Amino acid sequence: MKQFFIGIPVLFSFLLTAQSQPPKKRIAIVDFDYATVQSDISAIFGVRQDVGKGIADLLVDKLVTGGRYSIIERKAIDKIMAEQNFSNSDRADPNSAAKLGRLLGVDAIVIGSITQFGRDDKSTTIGGGAFGGLAGRYGLGGVGQRKAKAVVGISARMVSTDTGEILAVASGKGESDRSGTLLGGAGASYGGGGGGFLDMSSKNFGDTILGEAVNKAVGDVAMRLEHEASHLPAHFINFSGLVADVSGDTLVLNIGAGAGVKVGDRLAVKRSKREIKDPATGKVIRRIEDNVGEIVITEVDASSSVGKFAGAMMPSVGDSVTSQ
Repeated sequence: MKQFFIGIPVLFSFLLTAQSQPPKKRIAIVDFDYATVQSDISAIFGVRQDVGKGIADLLVDKLVTGGRYSIIERKAIDKIMAEQNFSNSDRADPNSAAKLGRLLGVDAIVIGSITQFGRDDKSTTIGGGAFGGLAGRYGLGGVGQRKAKAVVGISARMVSTDTGEILAVASGKGESDRSGTLLGGAGASYGGGGGGFLDMSSKNFGDTILGEAVNKAVGDVAMRLEHEASHLPAHFINFSGLVADVSGDTLVLNIGAGAGVKVGDRLAVKRSKREIKDPATGKVIRRIEDNVGEIVITEVDASSSVGKFAGAMMPSVGDSVTSQ
């Protein structure tokens, strides 16, 4: 019994703390631009590798683990980019990023560039052909015989989706603790081969000197962005739309990510009873509405959304929906 009464204040304090926590800022992370180091990357792997995607994925993992942000899934970003014909050249452009962020319904979007990717000496002969051959085995073939440290530099910017303003800047630089050939390690190889996908999150890559440098650089950027989480301005979106389809308790709306709708939003569903017009101009100055119920959004695309309805009245096509 004594333990029970001791636990009550602790539990009450915990609940108060949980309730006082502000909601996490919702962000998206775009694949990093790597144009300035593209020749270095091709020399290292013998083929073109999208290391910008790998860097972005690692940053997502670290920020999710940190718990300061709610981060949108890659497939949602890829879908919107395909629909809007965003190209790789848009990766580092704040205006394009802000537009993409508005379509995704996020508070901010992170863009960035890889500024350094390779060894700390430029005199080592790389060579060796495709990554899937002998050069694809760490420390063998034409990867190079001289030992050196790996160095990776990246820079990131957090962009407001409302204004395109750069809210925060973070940079990171990583160097391997040990020297070795560029990919380091002891004779192992990982999937991908010539022209394949480079999995930067794999243990095999992480164990190389290049992997060490990449993880340190990304860790620096993640730490700086986490520090900025509490400084981001509040982001509120007011929107309205109409019920386009009713099937049981499932409603389809005529507004989607383009209007700022996102999964998890709760919208009020209302029905117009009558309109009040200005007798001088005939303009509608007020609408008298009934509260029909509420819809919780479960799916979103660029121009529509789907959700589950609950309420005392049956919804109908043409009912209005508004943010609460």
